[in-house]
Order: sequence, then structure tokens, then C-alpha cells
Amino acid sequence: MKKNRLWMLAGLLAIGAAITLLAAGGLSENMVFFLTPTELEAKGTEVYGAPLRLGGQVKPASVQWDAETRDLRFVITDGAVEVTVRSTGAPPQMFGDGIGVVVEGTYGDDRVFRSTNVMVKHSNEYRPPDENHDPREAYKSLIVDGT
Repeated sequence: MKKNRLWMLAGLLAIGAAITLLAAGGLSENMVFFLTPTELEAKGTEVYGAPLRLGGQVKPASVQWDAETRDLRFVITDGAVEVTVRSTGAPPQMFGDGIGVVVEGTYGDDRVFRSTNVMVKHSNEYRPPDENHDPREAYKSLIVDGT
């Protein structure tokens, strides 16, 4: 009887350890790590051409969006260092001045980050659009003098 209890306890401990290892491994794989502009600058030339993520805030009045060519340019800052970002494709609807962003892409020796994906950081509060909301209006704020 005692031997059965020991085996059952050992089995439960093994199952618990396996679940803990699987959960910890899954969490580390799914975490999104990114460099700040200051960290990017500190790495120097070793990051040129390497795929990476860059995060910070969109510098106010730096957004330039050309809807025809789908060319998006803006500056990310962490308050100390600024990095110019160039992306092709429409920005996310919540994208704008002062918002937190994470961009994926490569950093070139011309000191321009070429983004393949722009992700906005936002709160988890959802507010549905107004009844009379036209989705096309969200992108009008990005167009600066037709460029």
C-alpha cells in the first residue's frame, strides 16, 4: 500500500514538472522581444541587415504616408535616440503620433529601419466605432498634404 502511494506521488510530481516545463518553454517562445532605439544604436554595425524588432513611440509630426505608393515613413523614439522607419503597406488603424509601436524588419547602414510589419501597442480596452463611423476616415489623418 505504501509502495503504491510513493509511485502515485512520484507520478504526480513528474506530471507537474512536465506541465511546468512545457508552460515555461511555450511562454519564452511566444514573448515578443524588441530593441529600443538606444539599444539599437549601442549595437553599432553588428545589427545591419539582421532581422530584428524595434520598439518605441512614434515621434509627433513625423508621420508621412503616401496612399498611392503605400509608402509610410515615421520616426521611432525612446526619448533619447530617434530612428527613421520606412514601411510599405497600410499602417494599422490605431497608428498615429505618440503611440507605442513595435516594427519588424532590418536596419541598414544608411541608418534607416526598413519595416515589413508595424504593430501598435495599445490598451486592452475595446470601444466599438460609432454608428456613423466610416473606416476610410481613419487613414485621412495619415495623409499629409497629399504625400
